[in-house]
Amino acid sequence: MAVNQPQRRKDRPPLDQAGLEQAALGYVGRYATSRARLTAYLERKLRDRGWAGEAAPPLEELVERMAALGYVDDRAFAAARAASLARRGYGVRRVADALRAAGIDEEDGAEAREAARRGAWAAALRFAERRRIGPFARAEPSREEREKAFGALLRAGHSPDVARRLAQASPGAVPEADDG
Repeated sequence: MAVNQPQRRKDRPPLDQAGLEQAALGYVGRYATSRARLTAYLERKLRDRGWAGEAAPPLEELVERMAALGYVDDRAFAAARAASLARRGYGVRRVADALRAAGIDEEDGAEAREAARRGAWAAALRFAERRRIGPFARAEPSREEREKAFGALLRAGHSPDVARRLAQASPGAVPEADDG
Protein backbone atom coordinates (compact mmCIF):
# COMPACT_ATOMS: atom_id res chain seq x y z
CA MET A 1 0.00 0.00 0.00
CA ALA A 2 1.37 3.40 -0.97
CA VAL A 3 1.90 5.85 1.86
CA ASN A 4 0.27 8.87 0.17
CA GLN A 5 -2.61 7.00 -1.43
CA PRO A 6 -5.97 8.48 -0.36
CA GLN A 7 -8.15 6.24 1.72
CA ARG A 8 -11.23 5.04 -0.18
CA ARG A 9 -14.54 6.01 1.27
CA LYS A 10 -16.70 3.13 2.25
CA ASP A 11 -19.58 2.69 -0.15
CA ARG A 12 -22.71 3.94 1.55
CA PRO A 13 -25.82 1.79 1.44
CA PRO A 14 -28.76 2.86 -0.73
CA LEU A 15 -31.28 5.19 0.84
CA ASP A 16 -34.49 3.86 2.32
CA GLN A 17 -37.53 5.84 3.49
CA ALA A 18 -35.92 6.80 6.81
CA GLY A 19 -32.64 7.77 5.17
CA LEU A 20 -34.42 9.91 2.59
CA GLU A 21 -36.38 11.70 5.33
CA GLN A 22 -33.18 12.22 7.33
CA ALA A 23 -31.47 13.73 4.28
CA ALA A 24 -34.43 16.07 3.71
CA LEU A 25 -34.52 17.16 7.35
CA GLY A 26 -30.78 17.76 7.37
CA TYR A 27 -30.99 19.90 4.25
CA VAL A 28 -33.93 22.05 5.36
CA GLY A 29 -32.29 22.41 8.76
CA ARG A 30 -29.17 23.90 7.20
CA TYR A 31 -30.54 25.93 4.29
CA ALA A 32 -33.49 28.15 3.49
CA THR A 33 -34.78 26.45 0.39
CA SER A 34 -37.62 26.05 -2.06
CA ARG A 35 -39.59 22.95 -2.96
CA ALA A 36 -37.75 22.68 -6.28
CA ARG A 37 -34.32 22.94 -4.65
CA LEU A 38 -35.19 20.35 -2.02
CA THR A 39 -36.45 18.01 -4.74
CA ALA A 40 -33.25 18.50 -6.76
CA TYR A 41 -31.13 17.82 -3.67
CA LEU A 42 -33.00 14.60 -2.89
CA GLU A 43 -32.79 13.47 -6.52
CA ARG A 44 -29.02 14.04 -6.40
CA LYS A 45 -28.79 11.97 -3.21
CA LEU A 46 -30.75 9.16 -4.85
CA ARG A 47 -28.49 9.25 -7.93
CA ASP A 48 -25.42 9.05 -5.71
CA ARG A 49 -26.61 6.35 -3.33
CA GLY A 50 -29.53 4.60 -4.99
CA TRP A 51 -32.92 3.58 -3.63
CA ALA A 52 -33.53 0.51 -1.47
CA GLY A 53 -37.33 0.55 -1.62
CA GLU A 54 -39.57 -1.58 -3.81
CA ALA A 55 -41.66 1.27 -5.24
CA ALA A 56 -40.40 4.58 -6.57
CA PRO A 57 -39.03 6.97 -3.94
CA PRO A 58 -41.82 9.19 -2.53
CA LEU A 59 -40.07 12.48 -3.30
CA GLU A 60 -43.13 14.58 -4.02
CA GLU A 61 -44.93 13.41 -0.88
CA LEU A 62 -41.85 14.03 1.26
CA VAL A 63 -41.32 17.55 -0.14
CA GLU A 64 -45.01 18.39 0.36
CA ARG A 65 -44.85 17.10 3.95
CA MET A 66 -41.80 19.33 4.61
CA ALA A 67 -43.80 22.26 3.20
CA ALA A 68 -46.87 21.38 5.30
CA LEU A 69 -44.69 21.31 8.42
CA GLY A 70 -43.36 24.77 7.52
CA TYR A 71 -39.78 23.66 6.85
CA VAL A 72 -40.08 24.74 3.20
CA ASP A 73 -42.00 27.88 2.27
CA ASP A 74 -41.63 29.06 -1.32
CA ARG A 75 -43.29 32.44 -0.66
CA ALA A 76 -41.04 33.20 2.31
CA PHE A 77 -37.99 32.00 0.36
CA ALA A 78 -38.94 34.26 -2.57
CA ALA A 79 -39.44 37.27 -0.30
CA ALA A 80 -36.13 36.73 1.47
CA ARG A 81 -34.22 36.19 -1.78
CA ALA A 82 -35.76 39.28 -3.39
CA ALA A 83 -35.02 41.42 -0.33
CA SER A 84 -31.44 40.18 -0.23
CA LEU A 85 -30.86 40.97 -3.89
CA ALA A 86 -32.50 44.40 -3.54
CA ARG A 87 -30.26 45.24 -0.58
CA ARG A 88 -27.27 44.43 -2.78
CA GLY A 89 -28.66 46.72 -5.48
CA TYR A 90 -29.96 44.23 -8.02
CA GLY A 91 -32.92 45.06 -10.22
CA VAL A 92 -36.26 43.50 -11.03
CA ARG A 93 -34.97 41.33 -13.86
CA ARG A 94 -32.19 39.80 -11.73
CA VAL A 95 -34.68 39.13 -8.92
CA ALA A 96 -37.08 37.41 -11.35
CA ASP A 97 -34.21 35.35 -12.81
CA ALA A 98 -33.06 34.25 -9.34
CA LEU A 99 -36.57 33.21 -8.35
CA ARG A 100 -37.03 31.28 -11.59
CA ALA A 101 -33.66 29.54 -11.05
CA ALA A 102 -34.76 28.54 -7.54
CA GLY A 103 -37.91 26.94 -8.96
CA ILE A 104 -40.33 29.48 -7.51
CA ASP A 105 -43.55 29.49 -9.53
CA GLU A 106 -45.29 32.66 -10.72
CA GLU A 107 -47.89 32.66 -7.95
CA ASP A 108 -45.44 32.16 -5.07
CA GLY A 109 -43.02 34.74 -6.47
CA ALA A 110 -45.56 37.42 -7.43
CA GLU A 111 -45.37 39.33 -4.15
CA ALA A 112 -41.55 39.27 -4.14
CA ARG A 113 -41.38 40.49 -7.74
CA GLU A 114 -43.84 43.29 -6.94
CA ALA A 115 -41.72 44.33 -3.94
CA ALA A 116 -38.69 44.41 -6.24
CA ARG A 117 -40.61 46.63 -8.70
CA ARG A 118 -41.61 49.03 -5.91
CA GLY A 119 -38.02 49.28 -4.68
CA ALA A 120 -36.34 49.33 -8.09
CA TRP A 121 -35.09 52.94 -7.92
CA ALA A 122 -33.68 52.56 -4.40
CA ALA A 123 -31.94 49.31 -5.43
CA ALA A 124 -30.46 51.02 -8.49
CA LEU A 125 -29.14 53.83 -6.31
CA ARG A 126 -27.57 51.28 -3.91
CA PHE A 127 -25.90 49.52 -6.84
CA ALA A 128 -24.63 52.80 -8.29
CA GLU A 129 -23.28 53.85 -4.91
CA ARG A 130 -21.57 50.49 -4.35
CA ARG A 131 -19.96 50.63 -7.79
CA ARG A 132 -19.31 54.40 -7.71
CA ILE A 133 -21.39 54.96 -10.82
CA GLY A 134 -22.96 58.21 -12.05
CA PRO A 135 -23.88 60.47 -9.13
CA PHE A 136 -21.56 58.48 -6.85
CA ALA A 137 -18.48 58.65 -9.11
CA ARG A 138 -15.43 60.42 -7.71
CA ALA A 139 -14.82 62.41 -10.88
CA GLU A 140 -16.64 63.18 -14.12
CA PRO A 141 -16.53 59.89 -16.07
CA SER A 142 -15.41 59.56 -19.67
CA ARG A 143 -17.77 58.34 -22.37
CA GLU A 144 -16.25 54.87 -22.13
CA GLU A 145 -16.71 54.81 -18.33
CA ARG A 146 -20.36 55.87 -18.74
CA GLU A 147 -20.90 53.04 -21.25
CA LYS A 148 -19.35 50.54 -18.83
CA ALA A 149 -21.55 51.87 -16.02
CA PHE A 150 -24.62 51.56 -18.25
CA GLY A 151 -23.71 47.94 -19.02
CA ALA A 152 -23.09 47.13 -15.36
CA LEU A 153 -26.50 48.51 -14.41
CA LEU A 154 -28.17 46.48 -17.16
CA ARG A 155 -26.40 43.29 -16.06
CA ALA A 156 -27.55 44.01 -12.50
CA GLY A 157 -31.12 43.72 -13.77
CA HIS A 158 -32.12 47.38 -14.03
CA SER A 159 -34.23 48.74 -16.87
CA PRO A 160 -32.49 50.59 -19.72
CA ASP A 161 -34.18 53.85 -18.66
CA VAL A 162 -32.95 53.60 -15.06
CA ALA A 163 -29.48 52.51 -16.20
CA ARG A 164 -29.24 55.42 -18.64
CA ARG A 165 -30.40 58.00 -16.07
CA LEU A 166 -27.85 56.86 -13.49
CA ALA A 167 -24.95 56.30 -15.88
CA GLN A 168 -25.44 59.79 -17.39
CA ALA A 169 -25.78 61.57 -14.04
CA SER A 170 -22.94 63.86 -13.01
CA PRO A 171 -21.08 63.19 -9.77
CA GLY A 172 -23.03 64.56 -6.83
CA ALA A 173 -26.25 65.06 -8.84
CA VAL A 174 -28.57 62.24 -7.76
CA PRO A 175 -31.56 62.15 -10.12
CA GLU A 176 -35.05 62.03 -8.62
CA ALA A 177 -37.06 58.84 -8.92
CA ASP A 178 -39.21 58.70 -12.04
CA ASP A 179 -42.77 58.03 -10.87
CA GLY A 180 -43.88 57.09 -14.37
